[in-house]
Amino acid sequence: MYQFPYADTMESSPQLARERERQVFERCLELFRAAEEKGAGSREAIEALTFCQRVWATLLEDLANPENALPKELRAEIISIGLWAVRESESIRLGKSKDFKPLIEVTTALYEGLK
Repeated sequence: MYQFPYADTMESSPQLARERERQVFERCLELFRAAEEKGAGSREAIEALTFCQRVWATLLEDLANPENALPKELRAEIISIGLWAVRESESIRLGKSKDFKPLIEVTTALYEGLK
């Protein structure tokens, strides 16, 4: 499947790009809630953590690109959130934590912020 660079998508249709971002965070929320219900060692948890880490890897790569049009301060803040989310996901994956609530809360805030 061919993927267009994120900047091209934003240039052609910022509303469409924002809606896609909302859909991705909505999917993260669905997966995290299922994982919370089934437990940290469940198949649902593995799926949620893998999806979350993939999402953040993509976002972090884009945010680190010097051609990203977001203001530097905002990019830095989102990068910090992303790094935290990856660490939190890894902590659950390694069995150091079983608590999905912080990930759900932060993802909900990001999702709501995209409205």
